[in-house]
Amino acid sequence: MNRLLIVDGHAYAYRAFHAIRELRSPAGRPTNAIYGFVKMLEKMRQSVAPTHLIVVWDGGLSAERLAAHPEYKAQRPEMPADLRPQLDGIASYLNAVGVAQYCEDGVEADDYIATLARKSAVAGWSVVIASSDKDFMQLVSDRIGLLNPNDKAQTIWTGEQVMVKAGVRPGQVADWLALMGDAVDNIAGVPGVGPKTAAELLRQFGSAEVMLTRLNEVKSDKLRGALENSTALIRRNLDLVRLPEVQCILAPEQLGVQPVNRERLRGLLVEWGFKSLLAALDAEGVSEKQAELI
Repeated sequence: MNRLLIVDGHAYAYRAFHAIRELRSPAGRPTNAIYGFVKMLEKMRQSVAPTHLIVVWDGGLSAERLAAHPEYKAQRPEMPADLRPQLDGIASYLNAVGVAQYCEDGVEADDYIATLARKSAVAGWSVVIASSDKDFMQLVSDRIGLLNPNDKAQTIWTGEQVMVKAGVRPGQVADWLALMGDAVDNIAGVPGVGPKTAAELLRQFGSAEVMLTRLNEVKSDKLRGALENSTALIRRNLDLVRLPEVQCILAPEQLGVQPVNRERLRGLLVEWGFKSLLAALDAEGVSEKQAELI
């Protein structure tokens, strides 16, 4: 079976940047995010064994979400100055090793990842999304799994892990987020409703929309009042947290890993001063030449 690994590019670049500090090239330029990203990608490829692979980058915030909620993600700090130039280095590395990548102005990575994952699943493929973003839990199915870097067991999440984490089924995750809000994206939830209360409400009613038609069945007067006063907010939040279909430029079958450009890759590793990766590349080249002689 074809297996597509979709990597949330910015999420892993940030993770690599903060995991490794003060690594610099011989010229003094920061390389910690590049090195960490390369090693993380290598580990994922070994554990997932994908037949196809793509790294998706954020192209900016969705105009539709900003129109609905001008403060959407407004609290996020600027990208660290030492990280920004390393994104080009990561992109150069991916080009050298033949890995597809995608970035489109105004298209959030989450939306493109969701669209590509659904399209691939419909085609009968197995899909693994590599990201710590909880929004992706709503996509988990028998065809789509989630590789969460915060999970030290490196388990590919199914509906079982989503239920353990959120207390709801994957198909209820958007409703769960809409009720409790998402501080990471600057989305306020219903006052007094946290993860457990949101999960309890969804277990009782099935969905937020059904709940809003049966608020008289909510036993707590305080909770019922908060939900009644937050009807518009809940519906707005549903529009913010759902992952809509966007134009999918790349077909899954176009995402096979291409041959490595050894000359280009070697040049990058020398420039960055990645001696261990350079030695591994050269050793691999010697092994291939020896195999050709047999």
